[in-house]
Amino acid sequence: MTALPHSPHPLAIRDFRFYWIARLSSTIAQMSMVIVIGWQVYDIARETMPLKQAALQLGWIGLVQFVPLFVLTLVTGWTADRLDRRWIARVTISLEMFCAAVLGWLAWTGTTTLPTLFAVAALLGVARAFAQPALGALSPNLVPREVLPKAIALSSISWQSGAIAGPAVGGYLYAIAPHMPYTVAGLLFALSLFCMFMIRPVERTAIGGSRNPWKQMVDGLHYVRKNRLVLGAISLDLFAVLLGGATAMLPIFARDILHAGPEGLGTLRAAPAVGATLTALFFAWRPLKHDVGLKMLGAVGVFGGATIVFGISREMPLSLACLALLGAADMFSVYVRQSLIQLYTPDEMRGRVGAVSSLFISASNELGEAESGFLAAAIGPVPAVIGGGVGAILVTIFWARWFPELRRARTFDPPERKSEFD
Repeated sequence: MTALPHSPHPLAIRDFRFYWIARLSSTIAQMSMVIVIGWQVYDIARETMPLKQAALQLGWIGLVQFVPLFVLTLVTGWTADRLDRRWIARVTISLEMFCAAVLGWLAWTGTTTLPTLFAVAALLGVARAFAQPALGALSPNLVPREVLPKAIALSSISWQSGAIAGPAVGGYLYAIAPHMPYTVAGLLFALSLFCMFMIRPVERTAIGGSRNPWKQMVDGLHYVRKNRLVLGAISLDLFAVLLGGATAMLPIFARDILHAGPEGLGTLRAAPAVGATLTALFFAWRPLKHDVGLKMLGAVGVFGGATIVFGISREMPLSLACLALLGAADMFSVYVRQSLIQLYTPDEMRGRVGAVSSLFISASNELGEAESGFLAAAIGPVPAVIGGGVGAILVTIFWARWFPELRRARTFDPPERKSEFD
């Protein structure tokens, strides 16, 4: 894209504004649905199952959402680099809007069942598998290169803010009426779809190297494997959140430990949103510039510590404070990681590398939910959360040693890049 004079702020660029609104609204909708699906699965299961067996259903619902992304990773990344990224986003948002309509109708008529929740969760997993790499790779195409770091930060902020605020919105709306979160999600998806249609055609770099589709798909994996900074950043999030994610257990804590009900679930999910939003606003005002790798490692360590204290807490104010700190640390880590990945990856590889990153993120989230649910079923939710926090801290220590490139990453500016296949 041709550089504009005076290095405008990304939000001053028309297409990026539509993109930012589309990504924020679709992410809020997605995540509000995810938390409500989890609550409904657990609540329906508890009517006929003891606590540990019901917790196991949370594990299965996470696994159902993860499997499509795991199976389709190579295809979705290749698609994002071969096809118009705007149209990929439009189709997947339409599919998510259909899922919201189905779940809203079932909730309105009181006919929601476990099989239908699992089926729609799998369909949402397919949509997200295609949407994440396409949307992640689209934002650098919409702005001049000199403002790309700010655009990447804003894109990460829109995704992470929506990912944390969405479940809080879902929890509060569900407390009003079971169909409300799905109704609002459908409207948000409609807004997102409108904004995606407003984005004009963009120029993209053609895929280089082999013309064999399978070889092109595998190239994304090879690039991540060779670039240890990208590999270290992605895998750090995978294992830290996989072990330390307490949010999957919030339906259990809200219902059976803190005895707060669905309203309390909304409040608990709002707490990370507050921490993440404040952190996002800080970075939008004062972007991080120095010692980015070390600070990311420190943020992941804080994430683990906050998880431990949350698991121990039996008081709502302390639990909320821990979740707010956890959300702030997670936003800090995501901001650094996404900026490093986007800036160190050439445009013709962004879809495929983004698909690998999405696989790791989904593994840490959906597969993390499965791990948390299975572990809670085996040893109880409280020991599972505390042990996960300890695991996140240990992962941070090990990754600081195994990936010294993370410690040495001083700024977001990449070195002079050779061909990724040199």
